Amino acid sequence: MRSFLFLQGPPALFFWRLGKVLEGEGHRVTRINLCIGDHLSWPRLGARNYRGSAARWPDYLARVLAERGVTDVLMSGEQRPLHKAALPVIKAHGANVVVTDFGYLRPDWITLERDGMSGLSRFPRDPEAIRALAARVGPPDLDLRFRDSLPKMALWEITTDVLNWFYWVFFPHYRSHLLVNPARLYLSGVWRDRSRARRNRAARTDLAVLKKSRRPYFVFPLQMEVDFQIRAYSPYRGLKEAIVEVLDSFARAAPPEVCLAVKTHPFDQGVTPWDRVVKALAAERGLGDRVVMLDGGTLKALLARTRGIVTINSTFGIWAIRERRPVHVLGTAVYDVPGLTHQGDLDSFWQAPPPPDRDLADAWVRAAAGTIQVRGTYYSRDGLEHAVRESAYRLIHGLVGEPLRAEDRAALARIKV
Repeated sequence: MRSFLFLQGPPALFFWRLGKVLEGEGHRVTRINLCIGDHLSWPRLGARNYRGSAARWPDYLARVLAERGVTDVLMSGEQRPLHKAALPVIKAHGANVVVTDFGYLRPDWITLERDGMSGLSRFPRDPEAIRALAARVGPPDLDLRFRDSLPKMALWEITTDVLNWFYWVFFPHYRSHLLVNPARLYLSGVWRDRSRARRNRAARTDLAVLKKSRRPYFVFPLQMEVDFQIRAYSPYRGLKEAIVEVLDSFARAAPPEVCLAVKTHPFDQGVTPWDRVVKALAAERGLGDRVVMLDGGTLKALLARTRGIVTINSTFGIWAIRERRPVHVLGTAVYDVPGLTHQGDLDSFWQAPPPPDRDLADAWVRAAAGTIQVRGTYYSRDGLEHAVRESAYRLIHGLVGEPLRAEDRAALARIKV
């Protein structure tokens, strides 16, 4: 029998459904609620509430791990303050850390990894190790099978964050990982959403003009500043630092006929007007006619003719690699591998960006899909059931991050969800 401890998970019912399946298979399940929002995603009795300070958290967690004989601790992202503080305690106890988040192979995959993601990921960075791992798994089915519900995701996240903010008295020491007041964040997002159609039309027009000009261009997709991909797995304190570095390098080293298309994140909530920030910084560097700011539209529309992608560590880099487009990574990314991404400095990337090795790119996707990716979603019923079933099987049999055999695939279908 294994003993599973659940900390904060996705703001949905994934952890609760997974816990029910694990318990139904004869394993021990414990939950620690760290905030009022955790109650919303664990709708049953039996969870423990931790209302103490961050300083007392490691000792409390150590007692629970020992008392419950915990073998595996599950969490959503390993860089939230209390999760990060928990890692050395869990390791000292001898339990496994299992982290989940949205998948690298989006849209209908989730990630399930040992220890952590990005900089803490165990996934190999050596090309030969990736090829060897790919040889142990079958070819992935990359056709879209499940459609996540964006309205449901937004409702869960807004409700959870707002409850945590306004009902802080129940967990007085809890500190959200958000950088701004959630009320301001979501009010800004609602206001920004009103301009979505207009911004999409403007982006399509600007992109059409760029393509009609026949000028070569690179793409720089912006990420969410609140994302730990920037805060923990990049050298930047904020998104503006990355923008400045890219524009400085582009002004210094890019051929004069080349343009740079900068694209806001589709879920950016408008707290910082990145379109105005980018335009002002570009004008300061004399790049006003060479930097195209797209505050709408889709990144896929930019892929067909781009010379390359510059990213901090966005999963869009994986899409670009799959489309054989050159990629330069500024931060730490699980796909930043020799043969897949540019390994020199940014200045040299503008001059002669190397395309990814086709066979290695296929091997990376195959290896990831067969080990650290689980098919399914958090916010749609059929996708959730599929993700819970495979996640439960991997956890029960110690196969997180490991290839599944044909007999494993047959056996996991018998798990009741």
